[in-house]
Amino acid sequence: MNAPPHRRLDPAIFNLPVGRLRAGYYSDAYFNFAKELLEAEDRHPRVVMQVFQKHDSVLGGIDEAIAILKTGAGTMTPAGVWTPGWDQLTVHALDEGAPVAPYETVLTIEGDYPLFAHLETVYLGSLARRSLVMRNVRAVVDAARGKPVLFFPARHDHWLVQTGDGWSAHIAGAIGVSTDAQASWWGGRGVGTVPHALIAAYGGDTVAAARAFATRFAGEMNVTVLVDFDNDSLRTAVAVADALGDDLWGVRLDTSESLVDRCLEDLGDSAPRGVSIELARRVRAGLDDAGHGGTGIVVSGGFRAERITAFEEAGAPVDTYGVGSSLLQGENDFTADVVRVDGRPCSKVGREEWPNPRLELVT
Repeated sequence: MNAPPHRRLDPAIFNLPVGRLRAGYYSDAYFNFAKELLEAEDRHPRVVMQVFQKHDSVLGGIDEAIAILKTGAGTMTPAGVWTPGWDQLTVHALDEGAPVAPYETVLTIEGDYPLFAHLETVYLGSLARRSLVMRNVRAVVDAARGKPVLFFPARHDHWLVQTGDGWSAHIAGAIGVSTDAQASWWGGRGVGTVPHALIAAYGGDTVAAARAFATRFAGEMNVTVLVDFDNDSLRTAVAVADALGDDLWGVRLDTSESLVDRCLEDLGDSAPRGVSIELARRVRAGLDDAGHGGTGIVVSGGFRAERITAFEEAGAPVDTYGVGSSLLQGENDFTADVVRVDGRPCSKVGREEWPNPRLELVT
């Protein structure tokens, strides 16, 4: 379930590279130069930094951004001793998962600018990445109208982003993620289906692979089997359901967008390619006719919010949607601006202070 509102995640959960954050290792060099110059000149402007983005979106990465400030703000003494700076900052923020409007202020940081100048690149990057995932996941969750959505984009990006992406998907409403890393921040586990590679390892025999998989794992998970290995999803789905019985939770349709499943060949040139509404209907009817009305249907392969909406409006007999690469597409960039210096308005033209009564003090 989603994290309780108004409760920030413990900074320790993010496993941040604290030493490198403090050293500006991941920061744009000009922020490091600014910090170095201001400290060398003993110049300590007290600023208000304002953070926003330009879309109707869902705020992700805010707890991570706060953790970056809590652990990374401060200064190094001439003797090489780090002096923490968080207690000298006043930070207000919206909650993780909060809906945000274009140009709405989501975070303000007030304090001696050199204490946190070197962190801007890092906290903005966290907000941008996590909000992108959260916004995209929320869109497909809303489109699915209460049906479960599985978060399946792990293979489409670098493995290092999995933990935070999985958390963002979880907060946005995804019912499951595919890797243990993605589920780690709330103590969950990755979920999945009998993969094509395992079917191949059993000589291309989906039933044999499914039977072996269920024998080992049926008590630990909802066993779901890919049934498109032979591009004959209806026949394979019924054969798997006959073989596994109550050990089978569902079948997964994942037909290539370049192929017409064999059970649709009677439609001739009008037959839809890939995973279609008609394919789901025929597999559902076939399972029902074979006495497997309780077997669920998962669909995957090229799904995004618009396609899920079309399936739902058509009443497609789908129980769960698996969504992958589309959840990582697009952009949701954040910007930070100094809007006040030593109590006086001071900002780039067009970036004046935009107070937001929704912000809450972060302790």
